[in-house]
Amino acid sequence: MLAYILRSLTQATLVMLAVAFIAFSMFRYVGDPVASIVGQDATLKDRQELTESLGLNDPFPLQFVRFLGNALQGDFGISYRQGRPVAELLIERLPATIELAVISAAVALGLGLILGIYAALNRRGVIANIVMSLSLIGVSLPTFLIGIGLIFLFSVYLRWLPSFGRGEVVAFGWWTTGLLTDSGRKSLIMPVITLGFFQLTLIMRLVRAEMLEVMRTEYIKFARARGLSDGSVHFRHALRNAMVPVITITGLQLGSIIAFAIVTETVFNWPGLGALFVRSVEVVDIPVMAAYLMFVGLVFVVVNLIVDVLYFLVDPRLRGGITVPSR
Repeated sequence: MLAYILRSLTQATLVMLAVAFIAFSMFRYVGDPVASIVGQDATLKDRQELTESLGLNDPFPLQFVRFLGNALQGDFGISYRQGRPVAELLIERLPATIELAVISAAVALGLGLILGIYAALNRRGVIANIVMSLSLIGVSLPTFLIGIGLIFLFSVYLRWLPSFGRGEVVAFGWWTTGLLTDSGRKSLIMPVITLGFFQLTLIMRLVRAEMLEVMRTEYIKFARARGLSDGSVHFRHALRNAMVPVITITGLQLGSIIAFAIVTETVFNWPGLGALFVRSVEVVDIPVMAAYLMFVGLVFVVVNLIVDVLYFLVDPRLRGGITVPSR
């Protein structure tokens, strides 16, 4: 297992280096950082002094190494537009994004597994067919349209929930949460549904398809012939083997929740990293854009590492040294 983890860590390191290179390249090929800081009215001498102080005259490899060293220390420079350290801006908005993403992922994973298993074991039932029909909505409709529909229904028409913002939050040091206040919990409901609905329906349909495929295999028929109970056949044998491909796809999809959060945070004016990134793109704030890109890359790498470990624990072929097809 140690060799498997080391190989995964090596791959993760290479991925993060590639992401860091792409993020750093934006400083050179997207906009002019000097013009963004000093404006168009600065003299040539002012521009030259700033270029020298920022190290933009240094060779590209040296600048990249310096960028990596600063990034490892959590230093992503100063925001061109706000004039504040980028790390400070990220820390301020990180709790809102993490809270939204984690709750959405938990709801999507929990309900997706339960509904997927139910739909597989009761595939001819009325409720299962209704659930599968409704799942087409989550797969087909874009995220922003689901969010706008929820706002119209629950905020404009019924007036049950707030249409934007995070509500009242409670601070614990640098961390803030809305789970401890009534307005904060109400503000979470629609963004969580919007962000997690697509993932929920995808997980549910995937679990159902894998369960149905496993239930038709010979070893399941043999398990029934041995007189095992339905619960043992369904959950000890069928579900465990169905989870092998489900873990891979589900892990990557849950990692993409951070990416989908951009749309959800924009629709609901949620004060998270996604909304910060959108505003940074509008004003070409390169340090913030680069830091956000590296953060998303880190999320995918960490999630992928967790998936690799779970894959190793669930799939006995890896523990036996058998090579499985690459994802």
